[in-house]
Amino acid sequence: MKTKITAIIALIAFSFVGFSQKKWGLKEAVDYAIENNITIKQNALNLESFKEDVVGAKGNFLPNLNASSGANLNFGSTIDPVSNGRISSTSFSSSYSLRSGVTVFNGFRLLNSYKNAQLNVMGGKLDLQKIIDDVSLNVVNSYLNILFAKENLAVAKAQADISKKQVDVIQKQVNAEVKAKGDLLNAKSTYANDLQNVVSLENTLNLALLQLAQLLQIDPKDFDVANIEISAPSSSLLFKDATAIYKKAVEIRPEIIREKINIKKSDLNIAIAKSGFLPTVSASASAGTNYSHRYTIFQGQSNDYFFKQLNDNFGYGLGVSISIPIFNRYQNKVNLNKAKINKQKSELSLESAKLNLQQTIQRAFLDAKAALKSFEAAKSSLEAQQEAFKNAQLRFNLEVFTLFEFEQVRNRLVNAESALIRAKYDYIFKSKVLKFYYGESIFD
Repeated sequence: MKTKITAIIALIAFSFVGFSQKKWGLKEAVDYAIENNITIKQNALNLESFKEDVVGAKGNFLPNLNASSGANLNFGSTIDPVSNGRISSTSFSSSYSLRSGVTVFNGFRLLNSYKNAQLNVMGGKLDLQKIIDDVSLNVVNSYLNILFAKENLAVAKAQADISKKQVDVIQKQVNAEVKAKGDLLNAKSTYANDLQNVVSLENTLNLALLQLAQLLQIDPKDFDVANIEISAPSSSLLFKDATAIYKKAVEIRPEIIREKINIKKSDLNIAIAKSGFLPTVSASASAGTNYSHRYTIFQGQSNDYFFKQLNDNFGYGLGVSISIPIFNRYQNKVNLNKAKINKQKSELSLESAKLNLQQTIQRAFLDAKAALKSFEAAKSSLEAQQEAFKNAQLRFNLEVFTLFEFEQVRNRLVNAESALIRAKYDYIFKSKVLKFYYGESIFD
């Protein structure tokens, strides 16, 4: 029994450790952000509201049907028709009716309103997609920042280990009276600086992790991401120029399609405004009956029973009405002119969106081009610094180089490694931005 309890405790502990050490993958982080982001949820609710508007607009084509009922109790003095004297009288009456009405014609306002509601749904989907795209791109950027910080930290720790070994070697040489104590102090100073750099980069990594955790709206405690294999970027851009990217983006980007839909909505609003100049035709039908009962019965009077009165008093009605606008204080004209102005504004908004997209893509392309050049330069610089470091290490071991000269070469190597890491992730992200605008997956 004790063995079973121990095994259960161990299993629970193992499960807890496994949960606390969960590492998020890139696709998992993006999917979680899309599913739980508050702004995305708000826009999803807006979309549901637009869908309900479509149902309401479709329902306006149907006739309505309403039932009504009323009851009255009358009491007080009245004139007796026999004695011609005033007496007290009490009576009860009730009525029951059904009424239906339908719009036969109102200048196609109902049809255009229904089309407008459908366009609102399309626009809502595009607005939602735009926010999803923005959130996805922000998550990818934050994720790459974490990987960048991790690589930088790994390099800094490696350099700190080298410095520690250097201190140990020189300590032995000082003990053997081969090196001066000043060399040991310089080595310890370098080691202390390297440790300080490690602490600084650990803080940078923690801030990057916090930023992504906040973006995912989760508890940052024990939050971490999985290390994914980031291969060396291609030495050539995926696209020859920004024009090809823009031509594709202008056809698929939701913000551009949204502006085009707004123009279609403006056309419908103009048609709706024009309907104000046309007559409105409506039809109605009704059926009703009533019942009354006198508690004070005069000579020659009697109360028929309930259902007989309902049957005797039952009546029907049909009606058609037409409303022709003749003069309404210029309101129809103003509405039409404003609808035309709004269409012009929508057309300008589309041109502005296209211009903003083109300029954004042009900047993104130049940024990616510059990032590629920086990456190639950083790679060449690192290769040169690695050779210089090998030579400096050899000369230092032969005591041709002083510790100060050796540290200068090593610092240049560390800087070159950091510069290459920074250039690599900068180029990777900016390449993904170009793929994003071209409509390709940013997870490849």
